[in-house]
Amino acid sequence: MRSAFATVPFYRERWALDGRTDPVLVPGRTGTDSGAAPLAEAVHKIVDLVPLAGGVQRVEPHRGLGPVLHKARSLDQGALVVVLGDEEASPPSDLPRGVRCCVVDPDAPASGVLAELAAALRRGQRVLAVGDDKQLAVFTAALPEDRGYRVESVPRRELDTMDTGPYGVLHDPALGYLGALESCGRWHLDWPRVYARPTTGGLAFTLLRQDSPRFVDVLPAGGVRGEIEPCPRHGTPVVLT
Repeated sequence: MRSAFATVPFYRERWALDGRTDPVLVPGRTGTDSGAAPLAEAVHKIVDLVPLAGGVQRVEPHRGLGPVLHKARSLDQGALVVVLGDEEASPPSDLPRGVRCCVVDPDAPASGVLAELAAALRRGQRVLAVGDDKQLAVFTAALPEDRGYRVESVPRRELDTMDTGPYGVLHDPALGYLGALESCGRWHLDWPRVYARPTTGGLAFTLLRQDSPRFVDVLPAGGVRGEIEPCPRHGTPVVLT
């Protein structure tokens, strides 16, 4: 947060207007929503989220998939991950080595994707499809039944659609993947890369390892109320809504 205040125009201006000279709230000046900023406002001013030293100006909707998918489902070397969504989005760059990935429009999977699926299954490799319930249903229905396609579905949940699993990954369209449902039945935050705290406006998130654009203490759309507590079994942060 101190680095963002010193180097990112969006936070320098916002926090200064709240009467602060650093990320710590000063006495008598609480700011709005405990000092957090709406994510929609930050994305709208994405050019101001770039540090003064420069950086990219695009959101990465598939950021963080590798670490959280590994927690949700085991990933074997050679597995094929099919991410359902906008084909123009860049595929995730943080999947384990040896795991292949493609981004697919669930409404119209390309013939090349189907051919790659068939080849992977013939070789006995695992195929995992990541998407929301509707995308998974549409994609599965589009696969030719007579070819014996079998894919493992990994439900993608937004903060306001978290359920009890049995497995899934937690996602925000701008921030990327935030956590996963682990074997204990709790939604674990990807705490080495994502920090979250409760505020009067809902849960605010910070991406700890993204250089640009910088998302620091931002409130996703909808202002989902919740708490961050340690998991009784694992001791790492879990999201409770």
